[in-house]
Amino acid sequence: MMDIKSIWLKKGIPAVILFAVFFLLASLLMPFHSFGEETRVFDDAGLFTTEERNSFESQITSMKKEMNMDVLVVTTDETGGKSAQQYAEDFYINGSYGVGSDHRGALFLIDMNNREMYILPVGKMNRFLTDERWNAILDKSYESAGKGNYSVSAQAFLDGVIKYYRAGIPGGQYNYDKETGEISVYRSIRWYEALVAAAIAFFVAGTACLTVTGQYSMKKERNRTGNYLKAYRGASDFRYSEKMDNLINKTVTHVIIPRNNNNGGSGGGSGGGFSPGRSTTHSSSGRTMGGGGRKF
Repeated sequence: MMDIKSIWLKKGIPAVILFAVFFLLASLLMPFHSFGEETRVFDDAGLFTTEERNSFESQITSMKKEMNMDVLVVTTDETGGKSAQQYAEDFYINGSYGVGSDHRGALFLIDMNNREMYILPVGKMNRFLTDERWNAILDKSYESAGKGNYSVSAQAFLDGVIKYYRAGIPGGQYNYDKETGEISVYRSIRWYEALVAAAIAFFVAGTACLTVTGQYSMKKERNRTGNYLKAYRGASDFRYSEKMDNLINKTVTHVIIPRNNNNGGSGGGSGGGFSPGRSTTHSSSGRTMGGGGRKF
């Protein structure tokens, strides 16, 4: 029996077209997520089932489109002697993950070697995942990890990230660089704030213009007779008198303002205490990184 390929070739169908048809059929039979999507779940410790990994990948794809930020879930049972923080940062940097010039995104690590969970916000993600917020996510992930329900912990991370992204950057948010003591305050004007400000400015400016126009229009005088105006102006005159102002005495007071030389306390004072809007960060390989971990 002659196969389909032989029949097509016999009819003069070019081999290039034949190859394209077979490639199209093969691509339709393969899983859809294998094309155009990058892996973002790296389960090196084997903590998730295939269904759980696929579910996480699907949710992360949706999150990335909404947030325009990268999201990764990583598990490992061998860090090569690194701490959970160092392993997470190296994994993110070496894999060139992140979106945009600030490499914004977040990574969740379940480190079975050090028995520690770690959340790593990078770039603008630090504005959304403040110290208070990523600690709240760890609170929800901690209990499940302690019981061995690692997929529940990862799910809590993903749900927490999208929740706080949708909540927006909290008021008074600032990044505190723990290495330099530098503070970067986030300033923004929301669209409705700009609209209200523009409306108020327009109202005030309009009211002022109408008031000034009404005062200087001299409508009352225009209604008076011309003879009255002429008589009023004719009786008026100007008289000048010479007046001298003499400086009698002068007193100058000097006050010495002491300079604050307590350089050591400036950084510590800025970094000390608790603030709901604070994100503690540091720089690594041109990236602003924050977050923290918790043993389980």
